[in-house]
Amino acid sequence: MTATGTLYIISAPSGAGKTSLVKALLGQDSQVQVSVSDTTRAMREGEVDGVDYNFVEMSVFDQQIKESIYLEYAEVFTNKYGTSKNWVDAKLASGVDVILEIDWQGAQQVRVQVPEAVSIFILPPSQPELLRRLQGRGTDEQSVVDHRMANAVGEMEHYNEFDYLVINDDFDDALAQLQAIFNAQRLQLARQSQRHEVLLSELLGN
Repeated sequence: MTATGTLYIISAPSGAGKTSLVKALLGQDSQVQVSVSDTTRAMREGEVDGVDYNFVEMSVFDQQIKESIYLEYAEVFTNKYGTSKNWVDAKLASGVDVILEIDWQGAQQVRVQVPEAVSIFILPPSQPELLRRLQGRGTDEQSVVDHRMANAVGEMEHYNEFDYLVINDDFDDALAQLQAIFNAQRLQLARQSQRHEVLLSELLGN
């Protein structure tokens, strides 16, 4: 019997390395996918509809808000982004684990509808290191960097709303910790009993 997948929420401040960690996790774990969000923004060069985002018209997005199809949605600089409940439900039903890469506000929305979702917050090892990462190649003005840093500190204040906390100091260590969370969830009694129903029946002579 195919076990139902688990919904994961992964959040982090800008510069913590969330995107790189999730990409590396996907490269070594075939049982997990990242949710493809709907968006009203224009498609950029190199992007593929249905892979990077589901690109929809604003009128369609607004109608779908009214129909309550989104687990969470947000408006960013006049564009809207949302996670389709139908898409997530279909993936989970097929036994695939699904990751939502969303901020703490989106996480709060999802927890209301899916309280069993597993949430993970990723933090940098220090403020100086976070600042170094945000400065990147040094092409941004200091005012822009300062604004990003202030936003990041505000986001980090919500770490205690999550189930797990990963500190991304050493990348390989952080990736191993992230994978350990996924492995532990899959080994829980309920999921193992569902996955190995026939074996358990045989072992017990039923």
